[in-house]
Amino acid sequence: METGVKGRFAPSPSGRAHLGNILCCLLAWLSARQSGGRVVLRIEDLDTARCPRRYADQMEADLLRLGLSWDEGPGGGPDGPYYQSLRTDLYQAALEKLAGMGLVYPCFCTRAELHAASAPHREDGQTVYAGTCRALTAEQAAERAKGRPPALRLRVPPEEWAFTDGHMGRYGENLERDCGDFLLRRSDGLFAYQLAVVVDDAAMGITQVVRGADLLSSTPRQLYLYRLLGLTPPEFFHFPLLLSPEGRRLSKRDAAAGLDGIRLPAAEVLGRLAYLAGFNPSGAGRTPESLLADFSWDKVPREDIRIPVGLFEGG
Repeated sequence: METGVKGRFAPSPSGRAHLGNILCCLLAWLSARQSGGRVVLRIEDLDTARCPRRYADQMEADLLRLGLSWDEGPGGGPDGPYYQSLRTDLYQAALEKLAGMGLVYPCFCTRAELHAASAPHREDGQTVYAGTCRALTAEQAAERAKGRPPALRLRVPPEEWAFTDGHMGRYGENLERDCGDFLLRRSDGLFAYQLAVVVDDAAMGITQVVRGADLLSSTPRQLYLYRLLGLTPPEFFHFPLLLSPEGRRLSKRDAAAGLDGIRLPAAEVLGRLAYLAGFNPSGAGRTPESLLADFSWDKVPREDIRIPVGLFEGG
């Protein structure tokens, strides 16, 4: 029976999918379907130069081969278009609403300045924006704009934003101290992830977001945007990252973890991913439907998962 739960996969197709991408889709699919919910496929291709359509098409083909189907997506649905590159008018409207609140300002800092050794850094290595351009007058900003187009940042308050993740538990950040004023639009005109994902998840009626733990720290910023824009946030579930046998984070350049380098049948790929995620102890080949009875967030680890050597070899 269908419920009000609506989940989504939201890949950024800058290359061929790797096992971490597929694990994310599998967990999102199982979490939504187990609740009798619907699944949306949204292609996060804001940077079209890095995300050519052929990679999105290949991602769709990979997911369908693995049996991870969706109810709404590039092929059709009530809340399209399902490519972010075609939704920029929505992001512009949200940006203008925030600007109307007096919360948006131009930033002229270069990449080198943002990553300077003297800049504040978080424990995970991310730079905390120091507010360098926050106090520029209109005249100063206009003068600097003659030399380079500005990025646009959102002013954040010096207060903690916390939430309870469906898998990782309570997490919070003081926005001013832990991230600083964050980007809404880059200097090249591309809208930033934080704004786009909030606008899209709200517009598409997403009630459940499943994604990797590397995005856990994004959530307080997004909750702040939800409040400012008068939108209802979804429930969040963050899961641990898959690591290579050497302990590195997977990337689309990691040939050993890319689907194009794995010769196993689809059921074997899913069965071994479910084994790593804690709910298929035998590691036997499984279809998505057959995993529904065994899936539970309580079984999924909370620490990053290293792929054993040779686990995805064969075929």
